[in-house]
Amino acid sequence: MQIVYHESNKTFHLYNDAVSYIMMVLKNGHLAQLYFGKRIRDREDFSCFLEIIDRPMTACVYEEEKAFSLEHIRQEYPVFGTTDFRHPAVGILQENGSRIMDFQYKFHKIQNGKPGLFGLPATYVEDEGEAKTLTLTLEDAVTGICLELLYTIFAGGGIVARSARLTNGGSCPVRLERAMSLCLDLPDHDYVWMQLSGCWARERHVYNRRLEPGVVSIGSMRGHSSHEHNPFLALKRPCTDERQGEVIGISLIYSGNFQIQAEVDAHDTLRVLAGIDPETFSWKLDCGESFQTPEAVLVYTDQGLNAMSQTFHRLYQKRLARGYWRDRTRPVLLNNWEATYFDFTEERLVEIARKAMECGVELFVLDDGWFGKRDSDYAGLGDWTANRERLPGGISGIASRIEELGLKFGLWFEPEMVNEDSDFYRSHPDWILSAPGRRASRGRHQYVLDFSRKEVVDAIYAQMVEILGNAKVSYVKWDMNRSITECFSNGWPADRQGEVFHRYILGVYDLYERLTSEFPQVLFESCASGGGRFDPGLLYYAPQGWTSDDTDAVERLKIQYGTSFCYPVSSMGAHVSVVPNHQAFRNTPLHTRANVAFFGAFGYELDLNKLTDEEIREVKEQIAFMKKYREVLQFGTFYRLKSPFEGNETAWMAVSGDRKTALVGFYRVLNSVNGPYTRLRLMGLDPDCLYRNLLSGTCHYGDELMYAGLITSDDTAGQTPADTLHSTDFESRIYVLEAEGGDWGLSDPFPSKSSRVN
Repeated sequence: MQIVYHESNKTFHLYNDAVSYIMMVLKNGHLAQLYFGKRIRDREDFSCFLEIIDRPMTACVYEEEKAFSLEHIRQEYPVFGTTDFRHPAVGILQENGSRIMDFQYKFHKIQNGKPGLFGLPATYVEDEGEAKTLTLTLEDAVTGICLELLYTIFAGGGIVARSARLTNGGSCPVRLERAMSLCLDLPDHDYVWMQLSGCWARERHVYNRRLEPGVVSIGSMRGHSSHEHNPFLALKRPCTDERQGEVIGISLIYSGNFQIQAEVDAHDTLRVLAGIDPETFSWKLDCGESFQTPEAVLVYTDQGLNAMSQTFHRLYQKRLARGYWRDRTRPVLLNNWEATYFDFTEERLVEIARKAMECGVELFVLDDGWFGKRDSDYAGLGDWTANRERLPGGISGIASRIEELGLKFGLWFEPEMVNEDSDFYRSHPDWILSAPGRRASRGRHQYVLDFSRKEVVDAIYAQMVEILGNAKVSYVKWDMNRSITECFSNGWPADRQGEVFHRYILGVYDLYERLTSEFPQVLFESCASGGGRFDPGLLYYAPQGWTSDDTDAVERLKIQYGTSFCYPVSSMGAHVSVVPNHQAFRNTPLHTRANVAFFGAFGYELDLNKLTDEEIREVKEQIAFMKKYREVLQFGTFYRLKSPFEGNETAWMAVSGDRKTALVGFYRVLNSVNGPYTRLRLMGLDPDCLYRNLLSGTCHYGDELMYAGLITSDDTAGQTPADTLHSTDFESRIYVLEAEGGDWGLSDPFPSKSSRVN
């Protein structure tokens, strides 16, 4: 891992074993992008990578150099209007009305380690030897505005983290209209653009398209990163798949409005921009003030999509998530929401928790309805005090009763919202986001509190601290159930209203930071109607998120598969719920519901008292299995094997760090008759190890399982023996592979379902 500066031609080379990032200072003081890709050896002069060609009908910077046009030069942080006509990385409105900027290189600094970003989540290091950071300082002489570009290269993996900071060193205030976190100019556009998109209850589905001349983008203007588009992009070569090929991953560590855009010009070069959405952003930068953009993470690999994802997983698990729960396996929980909704008493909660404890559950979570006059969606939000009619002993009382059963206790909050029917709203009707003289739109019968104002955040903080500080609460589910409308703040003047969307997110981060610092051993789980704010920004504070409100096992195959392209398994809240499912109204077998949820932060979303004795036995087996293997499932190396977006079957697997244990999830949506023989080529095993398949009892070397494949043929390829259960729609199984010397004493991890596998 090195950052090398070659003074002779002002070239910077960031590299480690996997990647090189090369740029240079141009004649006009701007920065050119020379190369980003597989590691190449360092040399004194990389100017051969700078393509400057005299093209017709082009404006040029210098009269005597017709080839020097920024329209045709790949750049690091481009501006608009000085011969570059593509979308810029930065836009600044000056006092005289001009938007022309000329940022020229002044100096740079190379340091070990990685500085933090004030008020924003970002990747970090625990030792200075883990990374190096380059800070490039540029200045616009006319306005006195200073631009700092930050680049961090990590010691392991093809990772480069980027951000920008602008400081007004001039004598007049200016207005930032655009401040992107990164620009990446690439020499060709031969990529497939892969995005994760959807909507509520079907988040992060995979969509692919070939890039063509023009502009394509994803983003959010909803006040949160959204169900619709995730702040993630993969650019993969057409031949790239899960196992091989070049891919560039781009992930924005931000939870608010964002934009990721690709622009292919008339000469087939590609510009990618990522950062805060410019349509909903305007920031007054007074003299002496600075603005820091969110961090964007670039990942490069030539080893395929799985390798890209594994790089993100390692980085986000170990150097984005923080605190007590970062490296700890997640407790098996039971959430009461789909078991009771608003219809519960303290005694019923204890009854549900008692049965959960008998089955092996470790954490009981009390969801919505415990506070204020919260009998429905219409009232109570903002009044974070216990409803004594439902909970006579308050939160401390119910928490103590749950703890006495041998369980930990968790609690649901929706701190950013308020109902009109609440004491909080009646006391502070001006504390919501709403435009003067305009109707305030509602979503889910609630308004959005103005978290751009410190006094609002302070008031919510005080209520939450009162609860968490006086009760045995071990887990907090932090929900956010509507997008922002009428984004106007009564706490800011007219010339600051363009800042409110971003200041709102800074307020959310501030509240998270204060609470996680004060209660470091509480496990926080983020939620926004499920997956509406499942982004890297929140992983910095909450190491797991509720992946989707859709708990149907079949739908979750696509949701969890898509989510895994950027986010680790340990971050995905995944529960077994009742049937018919409350979102899809589908009936799926209990074992399939668990087999999907195993690959996540595992739990239940039902009343176990309503299950049959046979189902309870199965639940106990599931929980015992999860406890035995959750280290591998949540923190092992994850591989996608078969995509639910490409066929009837899905498969993925997790491999332990020592490669001695592997768990393979295999799922088939619809049954077939007299079908083909099937095999599944595994990944990540030790080719020289002998593995025993605990379901079938057969033994195979790792190379056999990876290159010849694991046999997955079952009775759908022939007649079903009379003494076995029939395969059905929505079938699944977990193959447990233990290396020689491992736990070979267990013949079948699921004895009640062993007959489902030949």
